Amino acid sequence: MAKPKQKAKARHILVETKEECEALKQRIQAGESFDKLAEEYSRCPSGKNGGYLGEFTPGQMVEEFDKVVFNKPVGKVHGPIKTQFGYHLIYIMERG
Repeated sequence: MAKPKQKAKARHILVETKEECEALKQRIQAGESFDKLAEEYSRCPSGKNGGYLGEFTPGQMVEEFDKVVFNKPVGKVHGPIKTQFGYHLIYIMERG
């Protein structure tokens, strides 16, 4: 029987530069809301939803994104992650 595909839920913030990404990560680590910063700074349409990307499976996002979401610890902010779109901070909400 085929193993069910892994699923994850995540939020992200997409910006143009690594420096901007690192500055936002520091603000989040200092206690600012990931969701609010995503609404204000993310270049992705998901920003208006606090960066929420919904539930997805491996292969639905770009490879660099998948590597983080399906391998790194849940409940933490990861990044900067560079993709063809820019630099991301990724918050993994759940995975299973």
